[in-house]
Amino acid sequence: MSHEEDLIDYSDEELQTTDAAGGDATATNGAAKADGLAAPATADKKGSYVGMNTAGFRDFLLKPELLKAITDCGFEHPSDVQQKCIPQAILGGDVLCQAKSGLGKTAVFVLTTLQQVETVPGECSVLVMCHTRELAYQIKNEYARFSKYMPEVKTAVFYGGVPPQKDYDLLANKDTHPHIIVGTPGRLNMLLRDKKLSLRNIKVFVLDECDKMLDQIDMRRDVQEIFRATPTQKQVMMFSATLSQEIRPICRKFMQNPSELFVDDETKLTLHGLDQYYIKLSESEKNRKLNDLLDTLSFNQVIIFVRSTVRCTELNNILVDCNFPSIAVHSGINQEERIKRYKEFKDFQKRICVATDVFGRGIDIEKVNIAINYDLPTDADSYLHRVGRAGRFGTKGVSISFVSSDDDQDVLKQVEKRFQVPLPEYPSEGIDSNRYMGN
Repeated sequence: MSHEEDLIDYSDEELQTTDAAGGDATATNGAAKADGLAAPATADKKGSYVGMNTAGFRDFLLKPELLKAITDCGFEHPSDVQQKCIPQAILGGDVLCQAKSGLGKTAVFVLTTLQQVETVPGECSVLVMCHTRELAYQIKNEYARFSKYMPEVKTAVFYGGVPPQKDYDLLANKDTHPHIIVGTPGRLNMLLRDKKLSLRNIKVFVLDECDKMLDQIDMRRDVQEIFRATPTQKQVMMFSATLSQEIRPICRKFMQNPSELFVDDETKLTLHGLDQYYIKLSESEKNRKLNDLLDTLSFNQVIIFVRSTVRCTELNNILVDCNFPSIAVHSGINQEERIKRYKEFKDFQKRICVATDVFGRGIDIEKVNIAINYDLPTDADSYLHRVGRAGRFGTKGVSISFVSSDDDQDVLKQVEKRFQVPLPEYPSEGIDSNRYMGN
């Protein structure tokens, strides 16, 4: 019998980027090499912040229930990535997709799996995996949003940090057994080992933030074990904003001749509506400067990234003592409290969130228009994911990075060189709020 302590919590310090291992993944799902179907990234139209299509969602021939939910959400036209990937995904082909943060990658697999899902009592036909609990919770909510007129579809989320008995009870009852499962690898592996979860009817297998799921050997091993428990014939879809040349062959080993959408020109990965700045200062000056910024900047919501759970707690306490409406989210907080705090920030009950890299990928808080790197990450990929929390889906935003060491300087140089994005020093007179508040 598995125990709660067996679960691996992929968060915070464990999320630090590691070099993609060159060793072969043992899981295979047919042909390992793609068939040259890569679609070139389309340049955004001049004068707009996000490439949109004149085509509507109706052109995808989606179910009326889905179209009604899409209209309720206020969406009229698909983004470029949705336009390119949804038709391929609906046809049942494998999809390997890279697109910049905030352009609706989640909606691609949510809409297509809801279009295809088979609602057989007691059977799960769609499995979606991601690397953190908060992201799993968010994806589950996206399914709830788009399936509001499909009451027969049951979706559930499974992640560690909470007692497993509730999961056991849900899966044991045909009336509550989900047709779509969203989860993290640790808890899903535990449910498989305990023979509480069967994946023999899976028709669609999805990895969100797939590079993070596969570039670390331990997490890749978990994914492979779960993958082997699914049928050989199934649709596989993988998504991320960053897909290095090294990780792409590993992704393909899980797929059969996937349609591929890559952004090989990495200058197109940065968000066009996002202004990015740095401030050079000493470690001892960070708190004062952060205080000044929060006092002088106009903002809807701010997310502040730090490098460790201890610094997260301490900085949040300082902000609360200074009467800022701040909240902290990191892996040292128990799971129920973490989800509660995520919801408070998502629902605009708190306007400032101090976070570790638990919030660095995939988390979508639409009102965030300022991202601050109190501590810079150690690599350019993590920087891109962090600042992508602001300026999502064509809105405007600002990122400000504190630079206090030679290592920080090196990361900024990496970012500028790789993405060819200017990173000017933050102006002493500040910035005009119209640059990022007028969405």
